[in-house]
Amino acid sequence: MTSNLDALTIVFTEFYYWVTVALMFLIHVGFCMYEVGASRTKNMMHTLMKNSMLIPLVTVTWFFFGWWIYWGFSSGPFITGGIDPAGVGANSVAWSPFMAPHLEDRITGVFWAAFLLFSWTAASIVSGAVIERIRSGAFWIFAVLVGSFTWVIDAAWGWHANGWMVQILGYHDAYASGVIHAIAGGAALGVLVHLGPRIGKFAKDGTPRDIVPHNPWMITIGLFLIYTGFWGFYVACNVPVISPEGIGGQITGETWTATTIYLTPTTLSGITFNFLMSLSGGMIAGYIISRGDAFWTYSSGLAGIITASAGNDLYHPIQAMVIGAIGVVIMYKLHFWVERKFKIDDAVGAVAVHGYAGFIGVCIAGFVLWGHPSSPYEGYATISPWGQFIGACIMFWGLGFLPCWILAGIMKSAGVLRIPREIELVGLDLGEYHGRYLSEKEVTEAEIQEARDAGLLK
Repeated sequence: MTSNLDALTIVFTEFYYWVTVALMFLIHVGFCMYEVGASRTKNMMHTLMKNSMLIPLVTVTWFFFGWWIYWGFSSGPFITGGIDPAGVGANSVAWSPFMAPHLEDRITGVFWAAFLLFSWTAASIVSGAVIERIRSGAFWIFAVLVGSFTWVIDAAWGWHANGWMVQILGYHDAYASGVIHAIAGGAALGVLVHLGPRIGKFAKDGTPRDIVPHNPWMITIGLFLIYTGFWGFYVACNVPVISPEGIGGQITGETWTATTIYLTPTTLSGITFNFLMSLSGGMIAGYIISRGDAFWTYSSGLAGIITASAGNDLYHPIQAMVIGAIGVVIMYKLHFWVERKFKIDDAVGAVAVHGYAGFIGVCIAGFVLWGHPSSPYEGYATISPWGQFIGACIMFWGLGFLPCWILAGIMKSAGVLRIPREIELVGLDLGEYHGRYLSEKEVTEAEIQEARDAGLLK
């Protein structure tokens, strides 16, 4: 630290990202509550443990190779350059002294953790779609694939200040409509194609049935916790303060500023307007189109945010509201069309809320922000409809759907993707935790017998 100003900037940045990590943790709390509430009582423990255990698995793999991929793969590789180990930076490999407590580097740990929470989010999106029928081990493999590998590649390509998609396509996705949500939704769809619907989801004539969540209150609270955690998500997508010299000064002039992850200027005030307006537009549209269905109204609030997220650093608040509403109408219609047409059983609407809304949001940004600079650096392509559409396809289909569809097909052939039919019928909790349930039954019978012996019961 060469001056008091440098010291204050570094300490503020360190604390800034640390707070975002704590806030984003609430997203995962919300996902756990949401999934458990959406499952039936016979599957609650399995659903909870399936989602909870991705935390240590993704964390460890993110530490060993996920973080390195973000810094090492921004050039494609071999599109604008190759993998350059020296250019990756000494603070990104697991054996680096900077990947540990280090007084000379106060930022790496908290920035690493912020990205880690993005990874949890991506994996949890897949988790909700596949509840009540996937084997835990199979899901954990998908969680590592998405959380520590495929989403990190698309982040390196389209969310890194020097990513090849930003340079060549003018790709702009400030708050991760595509980089996290579209890829995770596509990944979930790839798994669902091979996983198949839950028993009883479709009638003999193919008509889908509603499988009612066992606890709507838990779903509601879970979604509101996700809303809350999304404040941390949005803020973590920014760099809190940077000098104009740090980014060349082409756009920011002489004023120190907060920037997006692309190092384009933004403000917390601006994203506050647009976050709340896109949430509101989504909820209003969801309430109207679902005719007041609580599940879809609350989910649509999230979909509204996700749709507008690609351009929420640049939209006017009214644009954010309208774009959020448009995304909700399209994703809602698509969800039920895909369900009927292809017999896809997405238990919580994750493919629609995250995947379709994210894809739509990236494409809409291409039209609304057409011609706007994608980066403060000279020579980079500007934002365009075709650049955004190609980027959305890369996210949803190329890095989301395809890898998980291939892996799910292999697992299905090997018989390790889906739980046995008899276990699904009686419930995964009884099937996987039968010893616990038998012990509980024996304890209850013993208590009843003791009460009878004491004359308390006849």
